[in-house]
Amino acid sequence: MTIIGIDIGGTKCALSVPEGEGRVREVVRFATTDVGGTLEQLYAEIAKLKPGKEVVFGVSCGGPLDAKKGLILSPPNLPGWDHIAISEELTKRFGGRAYLMNDANACALAEWQFGAGRGVQSMMFLTMGTGMGAGLILDGRLYDGITGNAGEVGHMRLAPEGPIGFGKHGSFEGFCSGGGIAQIAKQRIGEFGGASVLKDGPIDVVTARHVGEAAVAGDELALAIWSEVGEKLGEALSLFIDLLNPERIVIGSIFQRCESFIVPSMNAVIAREALPDSARDCEVCAATLGDEIGSYAAVAIARYHETR
Repeated sequence: MTIIGIDIGGTKCALSVPEGEGRVREVVRFATTDVGGTLEQLYAEIAKLKPGKEVVFGVSCGGPLDAKKGLILSPPNLPGWDHIAISEELTKRFGGRAYLMNDANACALAEWQFGAGRGVQSMMFLTMGTGMGAGLILDGRLYDGITGNAGEVGHMRLAPEGPIGFGKHGSFEGFCSGGGIAQIAKQRIGEFGGASVLKDGPIDVVTARHVGEAAVAGDELALAIWSEVGEKLGEALSLFIDLLNPERIVIGSIFQRCESFIVPSMNAVIAREALPDSARDCEVCAATLGDEIGSYAAVAIARYHETR
């Protein structure tokens, strides 16, 4: 059996293959262009790998999707990808089997199989990147819900008002995603009376990355913003800990880079809000696969479906 992972993103696509039991190798990466050109390049790169008739494809892509039917349904970061029957097209061209999954669930599988979640039976993965999504591994299985939409935690409202994320004021995504952190920073810059490097440039171009860089330099305002983000993250994690009683919560992207600024206030809120026994038994940690997670995720999809 040959496994080929396909990671389809708004800016790049990549093909990957397993390398032994614990590694994945990215074979090729290319820019995502228009839908027709991207798909043709994708099929051409797959053909170069000479997959046999027993090939198994794992396809990771941002939603919305119909994973069971293998359909990509107009993701916002993929204009023109309307009702693309990617699984059917792959098997028609190359044979074998093809499995499609949204990227948050796929990344949860990747960290579970290859990364920070290895060895646990119940874990939660949070993307904490441009947006905020989650993948759930419960009792040794991926839980994706009746329509495949389980894990849309970014849509939860944490406050009546606040930064906008997932189309909702005060949402978890608003407080703890890259876009939301930028909104918080712009508001706090206007309110802050002291000196800050975040005030040196135009407010409208400030991003979460700028806040991270300022915090590294010890900037008081930036550190206060990360403390606020940590509090909101702790509020949400406390709910997840009480509800799911997971063994581990693995958080990617922004958390990986800014963990030291976020964790103190996050832990303080968890200690105050979550059930003590459940909090004690749940480890919160950073994802370990880094920028390679998309390639690992695509392979993890195929491995999961073929072994469960």
